[in-house]
Amino acid sequence: MTTASVSHGLRRTTGTLLVAGALAFGGAATALSSAFDWPDILREPADVVLPAVVAGGTSLVWTWFATAWTYAILLVPILLLPAVLGRRSDPVLRVASYVGATSVVLSLIGFLRWVFVVPPLADSYVGGDAVTRAAVEAAWTAQHQFGGALLGEHLGQLLAVAWSVAVSAIILRTRVLPRWLGAAGLVVSALYLTNQGDILATAVPGFPVWDLGGFIGSSAWGLWVAALGVMVLLRPARANRTASGSGVDIGSLAPSPRLPASAGVKS
Repeated sequence: MTTASVSHGLRRTTGTLLVAGALAFGGAATALSSAFDWPDILREPADVVLPAVVAGGTSLVWTWFATAWTYAILLVPILLLPAVLGRRSDPVLRVASYVGATSVVLSLIGFLRWVFVVPPLADSYVGGDAVTRAAVEAAWTAQHQFGGALLGEHLGQLLAVAWSVAVSAIILRTRVLPRWLGAAGLVVSALYLTNQGDILATAVPGFPVWDLGGFIGSSAWGLWVAALGVMVLLRPARANRTASGSGVDIGSLAPSPRLPASAGVKS
């Protein structure tokens, strides 16, 4: 297999997975919003959330499962992106890729607790007496703030924003992809960051919150990820310009033997 065919395969795989992951997660999140009033219900107390989980039944659990694993699709293209852009040796992009992959894993944990942790708590709450309900409420709050607000939302979203900012800055600096994509990435990253107010307000009462920050920010960020995938498919990295001073070698598009295998993401 030639270097050109390998680079084409990587580009096609990476671009396709970026588009597929963004769109699949958007579809699953829309279904979850329709079935469970997500993400608004995340800020409701246990006596609202847990009965709603029981009422949703198995279909709601599978919807959460689908939402989690469609988002996890992004893990792979995030890690492949440096090689596809011909910048595998770029230390900033390499670190950013690991940061982005970590963000996906943290969000995945936040989502999957609704599959493995929350349903048993909900069953105990609905079927328990007053003492049991009080104990379940305490357990619910602990896991919700740790697995959801801290890991899935705060850290997961912050690291996702850090990844998109780094990728956008590299695009603007190197023009390896259209510059408008880099500028758009910085804008949507800033919008997505505004959702941190809603998350911090769960721990710091009175912290400023922009109610539309989560919806606008996560939606715009997801569309930007899909656009990144499209541009990767349509505009392969011009790595054959070493002679003109770009410093990027076509050989860098080949996969590294050490390359590892990986929206308001409100979890």
